[in-house]
Amino acid sequence: MRGDDLACRGGGRTVALAILGLASALQPGSSEAQTMQDLLDRIDRLQRRVEELESAQRAPAASRPRAAAPVAASPSERRTPRIAAAAPPPPPMDLTPAQPAAAPPPRVTREEVDAALRGSMPNSWRIPGTDTSVRLYGFAKVNMFGSDIRDRSDAPSVQSIPLAGSSADLQGNDISFTARRSRIGFDTQTPSEWGPVFTRVEFDFAGDQPSASGAATSSGYMPRLRLAYAEVGGEVFRVLVGQAASVWNEGLIETLTDATFLNASAVRQAQVRLTGRLAPGLTGQVSIEAPYTDYTSTAGVFYPDSTFDGGASPALNQVPDLLGRLTYRGDFGEASLRGVVRQLKIETSGTAAAGAGSDSTIGWGVALNANLALRNLWTGFGNDQLIGMTYYGQGIGRYFDSAYSGQGAYTNLGLPGATTTFSMDATPAWGFVVGYRLAWMNQLRSTFAYAYARQDNPSYVAEFAPGSSAALATNREMQMAVANLIWSPFAREINGRLTNGWLDVGIEYIYFRRDLQGGAAAAGAGQYGHGIEQRLQTSLIARF
Repeated sequence: MRGDDLACRGGGRTVALAILGLASALQPGSSEAQTMQDLLDRIDRLQRRVEELESAQRAPAASRPRAAAPVAASPSERRTPRIAAAAPPPPPMDLTPAQPAAAPPPRVTREEVDAALRGSMPNSWRIPGTDTSVRLYGFAKVNMFGSDIRDRSDAPSVQSIPLAGSSADLQGNDISFTARRSRIGFDTQTPSEWGPVFTRVEFDFAGDQPSASGAATSSGYMPRLRLAYAEVGGEVFRVLVGQAASVWNEGLIETLTDATFLNASAVRQAQVRLTGRLAPGLTGQVSIEAPYTDYTSTAGVFYPDSTFDGGASPALNQVPDLLGRLTYRGDFGEASLRGVVRQLKIETSGTAAAGAGSDSTIGWGVALNANLALRNLWTGFGNDQLIGMTYYGQGIGRYFDSAYSGQGAYTNLGLPGATTTFSMDATPAWGFVVGYRLAWMNQLRSTFAYAYARQDNPSYVAEFAPGSSAALATNREMQMAVANLIWSPFAREINGRLTNGWLDVGIEYIYFRRDLQGGAAAAGAGQYGHGIEQRLQTSLIARF
């Protein structure tokens, strides 16, 4: 029943009661003191009450006035018989739709939390409250190796292996076990108006070994900064500043040994680098990188951070190195052309070097390499790769740190006839690398590679004292070969790309040989003019 019907019925009931009351008052036998005016006043009050009740019935429930207090009856009313008051009308029905109860907050699932914290790089997470994504990476690596001569370095360079007939050769083989080449690093990426800002900081534990009272401690290697740089931009153009791998670097050959493969480069140094996409598949790079003059004289091998009889080194840096690179990647694989121009300078003033004055020379070099995916020739090759590289240059010693480090240039400084004036000569060098990467299956692979390097030293190196550090550094030819077998049990091929997974276990054979210019005459008494080392190494690498 509607609320207005109830109101009408309530009001009508009240009027009826008023009429009955009036009729009772007019019946014979009523009190004579009752006057007509009293009756009219009572009718007025009853009418007003009816109007109040009707108004209250029409008003919303929340705004209805409370019932008025009962009005005290006048003496005349007390003398008049009254009809029992009717029950008040029932309140109107509230037809407003019921509001649903507040729902409890939704439960957040782990998947939703992961999605909210997922970073913009693969395997990264976003720092809460920021737009920066962070990714941790690295590996634990354990090497065990032994050679047919005593060589305890876990990263021997071909140019400095012990000569035949030396003490290390006479002592025989030695075994070493180390984890100092383990590595840890982290990347960050933050969006900016110039494109993503990428940073990388990386360490290993191949720094200097601390000692106490001159005695080396076992496995006491110090952390070493490898990389620390920031790069901003996108695929079309980006800028890098900091310590990073040189634009000259090329890691073509996969090896277990941490020695830089002959004719490869593993230089990491401060630089400013520009990278741009020149065409589909074609990338160009230009950089200015930290200079580091390296030369050899009769007094030994010198760098800017070396000392000369306890004083300053004559090797001096004045101009940054300039490098450039073009790289093309396609279905066939990858090909690259790179070049470098650098200055090498000697300044003897203020040092203990004989003579006074300075001299400088320009070093330069070019290299061409290719890594070919053989499946394009025949699908039966699977993931096999053919690798090749060749180069030529002068004064490029430090960029081939397994072959010519310290021999970017030679000088006759200190030799008879060059005590007041001297010359500095950039060393011509050339070489090549050839390799084959054989994929036995996705989880098993091998690399077979050979490298040859040669430098043409100036004729005056024959005057260096036989057996001295300078004479023992005058390599003429160097060779290196490697063969390995690596098992990656969790390797998978995804979208045509083979990933090695988190674990590598392998064994490797390495061959080194170097030949001095002048042969045994340069080596000194009791030594031959060449050195040969054969090494067997096993490694385990667990990545994260």
